Amino acid sequence: MLHLPCLLLLLCLPLSSASSDAELLLTKVKPALQGKGNSNPPNAQLATWNASTPLCLWRGLRWSTPDARSLRCDTPAARANLSLAADPALLLLSVRLPAAALAGTLPPELGAFSALDSLYLAANHLSGPVPLDLGNAPALSVLDLSDNRLSGALPTSLWNLCDRATDLRLHGNALTGAVPAPAGPSTTCDRLRVLDLGDNRFSGGFPSFLTAFRGLQRLDLGGNRLQGPVPDALADMPLLRALNLSYNNFSGQLPPAFSRFAAEPSSFSFLGNDPSLCGPPMRQCVSSSGLSSRGVAGMVIGIMAAAVVLASVSIGWAQGRWTRRDSTQGQQEEEEDGEGRLVVFEGGDHLTLEEVLNATGQVVDKTTYCTVYKAKLGTSGGSIELRLLREGCCKDAASCAPVVRRIGRARHHNLVPLRAFYQGRRGEKLLVYDHFPRARTLHDLLHGGGAGAGEALAWARRHKIALGAARALAYLHAGQGEAHGNVRSSNVVVDDLFVARLAEHALDRLLVPAAAEAVLAAAKADGYKAPELQSMRRCSARTDVYAFGILLLELLMGRKPSATSDLPSAVKVAVLEEAALEEVLDAELLKGPAEEGLVKALKLAMGCCAPVPAARPTMAEVVRQLEETRPRSMQTRSAMYSPTESRSDAGTPTTA
Repeated sequence: MLHLPCLLLLLCLPLSSASSDAELLLTKVKPALQGKGNSNPPNAQLATWNASTPLCLWRGLRWSTPDARSLRCDTPAARANLSLAADPALLLLSVRLPAAALAGTLPPELGAFSALDSLYLAANHLSGPVPLDLGNAPALSVLDLSDNRLSGALPTSLWNLCDRATDLRLHGNALTGAVPAPAGPSTTCDRLRVLDLGDNRFSGGFPSFLTAFRGLQRLDLGGNRLQGPVPDALADMPLLRALNLSYNNFSGQLPPAFSRFAAEPSSFSFLGNDPSLCGPPMRQCVSSSGLSSRGVAGMVIGIMAAAVVLASVSIGWAQGRWTRRDSTQGQQEEEEDGEGRLVVFEGGDHLTLEEVLNATGQVVDKTTYCTVYKAKLGTSGGSIELRLLREGCCKDAASCAPVVRRIGRARHHNLVPLRAFYQGRRGEKLLVYDHFPRARTLHDLLHGGGAGAGEALAWARRHKIALGAARALAYLHAGQGEAHGNVRSSNVVVDDLFVARLAEHALDRLLVPAAAEAVLAAAKADGYKAPELQSMRRCSARTDVYAFGILLLELLMGRKPSATSDLPSAVKVAVLEEAALEEVLDAELLKGPAEEGLVKALKLAMGCCAPVPAARPTMAEVVRQLEETRPRSMQTRSAMYSPTESRSDAGTPTTA
């Protein structure tokens, strides 16, 4: 009787002790990845890791025998064999659980598996530090921990993997501090091909030791807080083909050899840094060295002449401003002290505070955070669209001001531009946009509602709409350095020429956290939320790409996405069942001649909806692919595409 509890335990968990990888998974790894507390329900993937389930059915795992042969799980006998879990000779080769809703931490025991070759845990909710022990894993060559919530400093021991690692990805976490150098001064990581540390909070100077990693083909340090010069030695790395240093605080002159990145998809690799950063493929650096005395004299004369011209222009501008101020002094005082303040942006110069406040409007829509009005101006008779932000949904005036300025600066042919912003003395906030009288939302065009709903949309028109929306997103991501945050068919405005314009870009930045999360909840309910996006503050270019993929599937399938109508899953099921194309695409698209571009667009949409964010294309790449697959019927009818749209101008601002 004394040994009965132990006997019962062995019967329920027939695993050998210290040498069993399966036992280590059950006792250490599974509890850590699952997380503790009642707030974490049992994980569907990890639930398969139990002694009553055959080892071959434990999800996300791959095993091998001591003689390095993979465990075969393709026979009924293997898939029903309960004794395999008790075999201490079986070794864990791979853990592959991306986007599996893991909500715990990384256990140090992951470094104890003697044969573990690859660890894929991207797009989960794992938090806490990267354990030091992980760098001591004896066989680990591929590590992907991207898009989690890992924090703290990166352990130096990670470079212990250098003698075998080929792929290290920690993109999209909250890792802080300097990128640590390897403990060994001569560490070269010759096998390492991909190093992705982007979108974290790393600080300090450029980690110059990376220039010794001669085998690197892709390096991503974008979206951090790194500063200082970029070392010239980086340009001498022979195999480096993809480089991202954007949105840090790098400064100084780039070496001429960096011009090779101008032709790559990474041509945006240097945006968003210190204004002093220059050199190819950025702007040219201005140098005063090597000028002759004649050149210096010419420069001085030129500067003096420019100063005279500038002074003349400034005096004229000031006189005009003083004159206008004198004539409207009373109104300006009333705007500041009486009714509030109107901030006007490009294209809104004709608007006055009195006109905006006295415009007669009618409600056209209500959202979780604002009421939308169509308003008619009294004097000019023109129309504007007003969005009155709900009380309690918006941040304070000081927090709103820089966000509004960024939104107001954005100008692209395929964006709905912000023309003005009103801040009332009681805290009310009003956004002023253009009104497009003959426009409808893409949602109404596809699914009914509003004037012109149900109109036939051939592939050429849908392609034009998709390309316009893609260009707007590419501009926001590269030209503005920010995500849209709420891509959906109801935010795509389509005019009578089928020019698409994205509305509501970056508006979630104006909202308090509770209101922003309500926007995210609506996106989830409508099927546009990326699987890794758990908080609106984590919205990024990659989550925008996912939402665009849903939008493109919506155009192709003619079906309304929702939480219960998962369009990517529907396509996957159709592929597995070898269904005909007619069962996937909207019937309206199949009425004309067969288009090869339809299949390519479907593949592109599924690529955008990849569960792992790092596998999704950039919006610049999406624009390129859409331009290459324009419908054949439109290739000789340039009127279908406006002059602005007839070239690749993703990321190039144009006036709407």
